[in-house]
Amino acid sequence: MGLFSFIKNAGAKVFGIGKTDAEEAAEAAAAKIEAEAKAAAQLEETVGDLQLHVENLNIHIAGDTATITGMAYDQATKEKVVLVVGNSQGIATVDDQMTVEHVEPEAQFHTVVSGDTLGKIAKSYYGNAMKYPVIFEANKPMLKDPDLIYPGQVLRIPALD
Repeated sequence: MGLFSFIKNAGAKVFGIGKTDAEEAAEAAAAKIEAEAKAAAQLEETVGDLQLHVENLNIHIAGDTATITGMAYDQATKEKVVLVVGNSQGIATVDDQMTVEHVEPEAQFHTVVSGDTLGKIAKSYYGNAMKYPVIFEANKPMLKDPDLIYPGQVLRIPALD
């Protein structure tokens, strides 16, 4: 007998079984788009569940980038929505295209590192570790407990009044 060569994907075309590479790629792309749309819908639902009010909220995910549009009631709400989306698994970049109804000063953002506590963060930004409740309150409802923060999490650090 011997060794015979064939066109790798001809069977799918000739016998109607299996899928060509192009068909598999198209199905994978469609599945990815569907998964991204589902993740975006879940994030929109989470934002609503957290009672963060944004008119015409729309979240679109493409790869590891999320684009957010809509009108937030205030700057704090806008920043919290960005944090909800950005602190979600699989999201590396947030393209914030939201507008704000009631303009306020923007907060700073801090990425938590190993060993951070809200007290240490407050000491760094405000010069007083006892100001940690300001940071905790600024990150509610995403934070439920001031002792439960994790490395890589991004937090709002509002200006002191």
